[in-house]
Amino acid sequence: MRKLFLVFAVLFLVQSCGFEPLYVQREKTSGWYFGGKFNTSISEEMAKIKISPIADRFGQQMRNQLLDLLTPRGVPQKPQYRLDVRVVNRQVIQQAMRQDITATSERVDYKVQYELWEGTELKLQSDSFAFVSYDIMANPYSTTMAQKKTESDAAKIIANDIVLRLGAYFHQKLGKGTEQ
Repeated sequence: MRKLFLVFAVLFLVQSCGFEPLYVQREKTSGWYFGGKFNTSISEEMAKIKISPIADRFGQQMRNQLLDLLTPRGVPQKPQYRLDVRVVNRQVIQQAMRQDITATSERVDYKVQYELWEGTELKLQSDSFAFVSYDIMANPYSTTMAQKKTESDAAKIIANDIVLRLGAYFHQKLGKGTEQ
């Protein structure tokens, strides 16, 4: 009985703490959060984004991740928004120096700028960053594969960050006036 009470107490605290799902809107302000109905207008709105091509291999990887996250059902036929992304900076920093002044690892810092347009009106503009690293090994092939894996990981990190921020933007935009 005590365990059951503890579970209900935790659920009540989570409900009253202000936790709110990002990609689903509340239908009514009273009662339980969903009431059995889900308003998926945020996900539907995000699926109306056309992602412009991004230069270089890293940009291609990032665009593919964005396509998977934003438009899982395919490219929108009549996009309402356009997402422009460009890589601003890629900096490689050598770390962990040996006695002969050669590095044993490298850190790669990526900075990306993105803009969300609705027609000719700029709706959102921001930067996203990724900091990744890899070890420099004795085998050059292993080092090359580690570099490629790190680049792929950075593309995923930045794409996830962009989608999260777009979700927050649409949550704020569509959240106004939907509660009753």
